[in-house]
Amino acid sequence: MSKTHIDAEDKVLLRHNAKDIAWLTLNRPKAYNALSSGLMSELISSLNSIANERDIKVVVIKGAGKGFCAGHDLQEMKVNNNETFLENFFAQCCVLMQAIVNLPQPVIAQVHGTAAAAGCQLVASCDLAFADNNATFATPGVNIGLFCSTPMVAVSRKINRKKMMEMLLLGDKIDSKTAVEHGLINRRFPGKLLNEAVSEVANKIASKSPLTLKIGKEAFYKQLEMPLSEAYEYTSKVMIQNMQARDAEEGISAFIEKRLPVWTGK
Repeated sequence: MSKTHIDAEDKVLLRHNAKDIAWLTLNRPKAYNALSSGLMSELISSLNSIANERDIKVVVIKGAGKGFCAGHDLQEMKVNNNETFLENFFAQCCVLMQAIVNLPQPVIAQVHGTAAAAGCQLVASCDLAFADNNATFATPGVNIGLFCSTPMVAVSRKINRKKMMEMLLLGDKIDSKTAVEHGLINRRFPGKLLNEAVSEVANKIASKSPLTLKIGKEAFYKQLEMPLSEAYEYTSKVMIQNMQARDAEEGISAFIEKRLPVWTGK
């Protein structure tokens, strides 16, 4: 990785750029990268910055230490167990998850170890997710008397209802093979190959038109919430607008002329 933006060990979020890919590393390894208010604030700030960085085409989120993310920071929540703090805390988490969905660039989760509760929510909020063969996923709040209500919003939009309710009501871990079968993650790899595999996917996506990726990602999430006829009407308008973009003209010309396209992002 060629450039380090934040490299001090005490920083809760690390960022490295490798060409046109931004790698964000959750850096609270002693707390299994639990989402504290400070970490969520740093993630939101980084994503807001990246949204306006035209040279960044893809974002990868990963975790330092033994696991991806253990969920919300329960210690911080326990110490600050009052309505005002908790309202702000969960509002901040909702902003973070929606910032990922609303980011113009695709976001990939690179998962190793555990992704539990809000960590599982974070995985589900990303556009793509790839995991170590030994990774596990859970919404285990029911086991400690705190139902995973906000995590289930993202996860239930990735897997079917019966599987979701099983995860929520039992609180058990599922392995990466089951997570692939449920549709929570895309693929799984041996640990030593995970980073290379994610890099390959990220670079392949980064080779596409950034304008096209932005248009497509936004349309994908919007049409999901629409009735069928409305979704077709909306996406038809999106395709008409997309067709008039310079990158679409360039891409079609390059295809016909059997050459590589040169994207301008316009």
